Amino acid sequence: MLGFSIVTGFYLLGMLLQTALHIPIPANVIGLILFTLSLFLKLVKLEWVEDAGQFLIKHMLLFFTPFVVGTMVFFHYIGENSMQLLVSLFASTFGVLIITGWSAKLFKGKEKSRNESL
Repeated sequence: MLGFSIVTGFYLLGMLLQTALHIPIPANVIGLILFTLSLFLKLVKLEWVEDAGQFLIKHMLLFFTPFVVGTMVFFHYIGENSMQLLVSLFASTFGVLIITGWSAKLFKGKEKSRNESL
């Protein structure tokens, strides 16, 4: 029970910070960042939250149930637009891969030229 209290506390702390400071990041992300920092800084021991984390991971499928039900409700719309969805899915995937590759190549080239000039 302690683990769930700690995880919930960090979520609520993230919600409080997001609301009070008007941070444009979701509250759960803020809470997760604070929780991760607390683990790295040894403010929270892993043993305290390990059982709660294992329970949540074990039952993760329950968190996706609303998404699956929502998909089934709109299944006929997905079927009608399947070609557009597939084309956009593949185009965006390959676009991200290509841009990431070009960016990595560009930055690696700049790094090489900087190291050679030193």
